[in-house]
Amino acid sequence: MQNLLDFDAQGLTDWFAAQGEKAFRARQVLRWIHRFGETDFEAMTDVAKSLRAQLHEKACIVPPVPVRDSVSADGTRKWLLDVGSANAIETVFIPETGRGTLCVSSQAGCALDCAFCSTGRQGFNRNLSAAEIIGQLWLANRLLGATPNGERIISNVVLMGMGEPLANFDNVVAALNLMLDDNAYGLSRRRVTVSTSGIVPAIDRLREVCPVALAVSLHAPNDALRDELVPINKKYPLAELMAACRRYLEKAPRDFITFEYVMLDGVNDLDVHARALIALTRDVPCKFNLIPFNPFPDSGFKRSRPERIRRFGKILIDAGIVTTIRKTRGDDVDAACGQLAGQVVDKTRRTERRTVALMEAKS
Repeated sequence: MQNLLDFDAQGLTDWFAAQGEKAFRARQVLRWIHRFGETDFEAMTDVAKSLRAQLHEKACIVPPVPVRDSVSADGTRKWLLDVGSANAIETVFIPETGRGTLCVSSQAGCALDCAFCSTGRQGFNRNLSAAEIIGQLWLANRLLGATPNGERIISNVVLMGMGEPLANFDNVVAALNLMLDDNAYGLSRRRVTVSTSGIVPAIDRLREVCPVALAVSLHAPNDALRDELVPINKKYPLAELMAACRRYLEKAPRDFITFEYVMLDGVNDLDVHARALIALTRDVPCKFNLIPFNPFPDSGFKRSRPERIRRFGKILIDAGIVTTIRKTRGDDVDAACGQLAGQVVDKTRRTERRTVALMEAKS
């Protein structure tokens, strides 16, 4: 059975063509699936009865299955979603005045192993399918009570959940296409953000095929420190990453890159680091989002003190760089930035190796 959530508009058109159906049938079904949140082919009343019968035989609409629904004291909502083979991912909805942001996962685990990230610490199993990515938005709309003609509950989507989106390029782009499609979710390119740790060739590809807002997980102002915190930097160092950011802005829907910067006490939060960031990004129109580190067991890091974060931000602001300090949301249900872990059957054996190393260090 073909899960129709796997298809963007072009993919669904091609699939219908293979069944001998015209392109407008794909547009009809796309609207029913994504705009109306429908899974029952019989309810698709403007679709020919004969086609509905075929769809029953050949297709299905199956999003990830929720296994846990947690609500934070601040209203942040986190879902644990079963994606099979003992793997589960996490999706987070953050309600704010005037907007609602959904944080979407793109992988079961993450292969990049950033030092301060709970997801990376858990290891990596596999890329999510397009159905599993867009299915998070489809499901959140339904669970939040969205209606086709009502006020939009989810106004922004950020691919900042579990995984590195640009390491799952094709499936992520298919999901992005649906988010932007007027027959599906109709979101503005400015309201859809892909966050990357800096896979330079994929940044260039995204610029060409589906430019949306771009956030880069920077976290260090020089290669030596970033090599330790964000290991992908060893392959794509900062000079290459900054050049890719400049190229991306040629077609980006926003006129700046957002640099995300987790504040780690005594590691990357000194005045000298802030000044180095100013020099590093001098030729890249940008804004900084300073993120207080959200602790998890055995992380080895501490959150920078509030006054240190404020001083760090002031140095950037005084240099003319728009800088915000992210308000920690949902940390009481482990839904804050860097805390998403889900359940991952680790194919990298990273968790096993780390456990052995810790035991040896304590012995």
